[in-house]
Amino acid sequence: MNELPEAHTLASQIQAELIGRTITGVTAAHSPHKFAWYHGEPVDYPGRLMNNTILSTQAYGMMVEISLSGATLLFSDGVKLRLHPDAGSIPKKHQLLLLLEDGRSLSASIAMYGGLFCWEKGVEFENKYYDIAREKPDPLTAAFDQAYFQQLIEPEEVQKLSLKAGLATEQRIPGLGNGTLQDILWRAKMHPRCKLNTLSADEQETLFNSVKNTLAEMTQMGGRSTEKDLYGNAGGYEVVMCSKNKGQPCPRCGGEILKESYMGGSVYTCQTCQPR
Repeated sequence: MNELPEAHTLASQIQAELIGRTITGVTAAHSPHKFAWYHGEPVDYPGRLMNNTILSTQAYGMMVEISLSGATLLFSDGVKLRLHPDAGSIPKKHQLLLLLEDGRSLSASIAMYGGLFCWEKGVEFENKYYDIAREKPDPLTAAFDQAYFQQLIEPEEVQKLSLKAGLATEQRIPGLGNGTLQDILWRAKMHPRCKLNTLSADEQETLFNSVKNTLAEMTQMGGRSTEKDLYGNAGGYEVVMCSKNKGQPCPRCGGEILKESYMGGSVYTCQTCQPR
């Protein structure tokens, strides 16, 4: 699933490739999907999108927003966006396809679930995840500083939570999910089950720095190696704590990388340098 680094990468690539291009063809819900979420009915999407010009893009948390001359497109974390140079490279299955005036096309497809929201200018769009991601400081910006981080984790109800629950749930840090969390905690030498209220002041600073630096590096390198960009290329950041490295030695200390189920998902840790 895309998280903050991939959302920023996709937004930057669309910005570089497609600004000023006009949409000349639209196909929505070509491949019906039970967990593809639209704003209204997909049959209305051609009318909303045809002849619109792409003006700008923006990443909000795990979401990618494309601003058009007469409408807005918003893709959530479960949507795979790909740019195709010609008709021959368009996938057989997709939930939204935009044909562009220069012969290229942009496809959006879903494996598990995802939102492909479109609304015309002046129309109200309500989505709590979108609203929260727009309101809160992006971890890549200066506004997300240590003072702000302390405000996030200092409430008593948050202090009782594990690091996974405190950092990667409830949209406390939009764009930071279970995927990016693994290397953030590995770099900080902390276990996902560790409680926030057990951290010293120095450890809290270490955790903050790991959040900032790890997400920045992932973004600068075009996303994580476990995800793909607009062109179908894997990101340049080599993820350490992931399924392919289960059972392998930790590159820092040599301890075995373990996989365990926790809070409805999988977590990967080094048995040696990430004590509980």
